[in-house]
Amino acid sequence: MRTSVAGPAGIKRLLPHRHPILLVDRVLELVPGERLTALKAVTGNEPWYRDVSEHAAEEDYDYPPALLIESWCQSAALLVARDAPNPDVLDGRVMLFGGMSGLNFTGRVRPGDAVVHEVRQIRAFDDTVIFEGRSSVGDDVVMEVGQAMIVLRPASELAAAAGAVSAQGRGGAHDGD
Repeated sequence: MRTSVAGPAGIKRLLPHRHPILLVDRVLELVPGERLTALKAVTGNEPWYRDVSEHAAEEDYDYPPALLIESWCQSAALLVARDAPNPDVLDGRVMLFGGMSGLNFTGRVRPGDAVVHEVRQIRAFDDTVIFEGRSSVGDDVVMEVGQAMIVLRPASELAAAAGAVSAQGRGGAHDGD
């Protein structure tokens, strides 16, 4: 069963990301528990292009690979969040990036390109989901993802762990001892 397409408002209801790091513009197709196709329109107005010289070469406008990965991972997160939306990372279960393998960059992305992310869920456990997929611009594949993992953790456990680390930092070391 297919669900309806989501635009920026629907995406913001599912993910905590906001401008400038919300890197998915539209969900084109979503089959819960199976696959998702999303769109990222790259523009020259994005913050990472701010310091590119007016005399820069075309290669200087290559979309940063780390952001292409982030955009694909946000697409994967939308597939998970569809059934358990949680835009407030201080409550509920928080999605964390668990790892990625088989990553292969096969092309370039530049302003004016519409990147289509294809995400397929290949396995799911109680708190872990594993995906594979690719990103394309037109007919050209620009990135392949062998496997990526998202893990879900209760926000309360993460807050407690952060509090314990913070307390250790305040009281664990003494100057001059």
